[in-house]
This record gives sequence, structure tokens and C-alpha cells, in this order.
Amino acid sequence: MADIIYTYKDSVYANITNKCNCRCTFCIRFVKDGVGDADTLWHQVNPSKEEVIDAIRNFDFAGYKELVFCGYGEPTCQLDILLDAAAYAKKEKGLKIRLNTNGQGSAENGRDIVPELSKVIDSVSVSLNAPSKKEYEDVTRPILTNGFENMVEFTKRCREVIGDVRWSIVDVLPEEEKDRCIALSNEHNIPLRIRKYSNN
Repeated sequence: MADIIYTYKDSVYANITNKCNCRCTFCIRFVKDGVGDADTLWHQVNPSKEEVIDAIRNFDFAGYKELVFCGYGEPTCQLDILLDAAAYAKKEKGLKIRLNTNGQGSAENGRDIVPELSKVIDSVSVSLNAPSKKEYEDVTRPILTNGFENMVEFTKRCREVIGDVRWSIVDVLPEEEKDRCIALSNEHNIPLRIRKYSNN
């Protein structure tokens, strides 16, 4: 059985689904079965809302202040579970909640989901991956149409409504692409985190 709750470095993560609407060329799930202390993050069957909440209830969060929704799938593909599990973790465990996402959530769910997220999510990290539509589609391979535009608009809405929002890219991008990502983040007043690529 796959891990629902796992730790990696200094953080605790919730792996609530394996469904994803992107097929990123660099995705770690195509390289290995688990991350951190998880033996596998591949669910035989995606967990129910009750199973996710039970996993949060039974985990000892001593020493941790935040729960990050991020695993081998896109959390907003299971929006109802994400919202209810985040609400439970905030209320019953007193945790801050971060969402790591590809930014396709509103397009995936057919509506602006940011107001719903804002009730339970404290911060959002959106994978920017590339500075233009063509480059983004080449590396992210979104299933939904207008993936780049969806991601940018979702991030801007999160910035407006939630506030603590950033884009992220990996440091293996060519310098010229990194520079254009920085320019894009400045244009939209969205902080950019350049993180070290790791397949561990």
C-alpha cells in the first residue's frame, strides 16, 4: 500500500492521488517509486477522503508546523479530498497548509477554485517550468488545452486572493530560460523560487 503521509527533508507531505493532468518530462515519479521515507507513492487505488483524513489523524506531527499537499499526482485533481483534508489538518492539528501544484486546478475543475482554496490553504507553490507557452508545453505536456495560460491565470488569482504564492523552477534550466522566468515573475509580481533539481 502506498504512503499517504510521508516526510522528505524537514517537511511532511500528503500524497492524496496519482491522477495528474500533466506529463512532465522531468517528473520524478517516472524515475523511482518513492521519495523521502516513502517506500512507494504509487497507490493501487487512490485513497478515499476518509483514508486521507485518517492518515493525517494518526500521524505524529510533533516538531512540524506545516503539511504540504504534494505527491505522485496533482492534488487539485481530487479537489474535494484536498479541501476537506486541509481543513481537518488546520483545525485538528493546528498546521499551516501549503499546496504544491501545476496550476491547472481551475481548468481541471471547470471553475475558479481559488476562493475555495483560500479558506484552507495558507501558501501555494506553482510549477512554472518554462517561460513561454511553447517551452512549457514541450516540457510539461499538459493534457488540458491552453496549459500555460491556465497556469499563469491560476497563479495570478492565487496571488490576489491567497497572497503567499510563488512560482518555482529547477536550476537545470539554461541561464537564458531562467532569466526569462525571472522577467515573467517580475512582470506579474509573483516571487520565483529556483530550486535545486534532485531525483533522490
